[in-house]
Amino acid sequence: MFKTHSNRISTIIGIIIFIVIIYLLAKHPHVVTDIILKSGPLAPIVAIGIYPLLALTPIPADPVTVIIATIYGPITGIFIALTGMTMAVMVEYLIGAKISDGLKFEKDKEKIPFGLGKLPIESIPVLLFGRMIPGYGSKIVSILAGMHKVPMRRYLWTSIVMNLSGALFLILGGLGLIELIK
Repeated sequence: MFKTHSNRISTIIGIIIFIVIIYLLAKHPHVVTDIILKSGPLAPIVAIGIYPLLALTPIPADPVTVIIATIYGPITGIFIALTGMTMAVMVEYLIGAKISDGLKFEKDKEKIPFGLGKLPIESIPVLLFGRMIPGYGSKIVSILAGMHKVPMRRYLWTSIVMNLSGALFLILGGLGLIELIK
């Protein structure tokens, strides 16, 4: 499975870092908000950087998107969210590609549970609408796209379309809810 000793060490270190990040975020979910709010003029860049970090965890970035909208307003919030979300899906794609490289994926993809190995992941409808599955739909589609080596152009434009619609929905919906509550 692993090609060299250094690959094993870097994989183990990566897993440990991943577990520590998940543990810290699970115990202290307010940390993300605090980091953004205390970053001053660098807050937009920090907010964009949080998205790819959350891509490595099962923690959704939706609350971050709403927080960004309340801080920066809808136009800047959409730009920050779209940029961060797109970086996150690229990380997820790369994770899938690494998994595929580390395993004999092409040979064993028929054995993936729930028939996911037979899913036509490279098709535009799956790349678009699979991301709309609540919960982890986007992460699963992104990782599977990387595993299936979906052409980057197709993957990127479908990701941007869905990330933009998701950012619009979350930001405008979140700001609307905040107005109703006030």
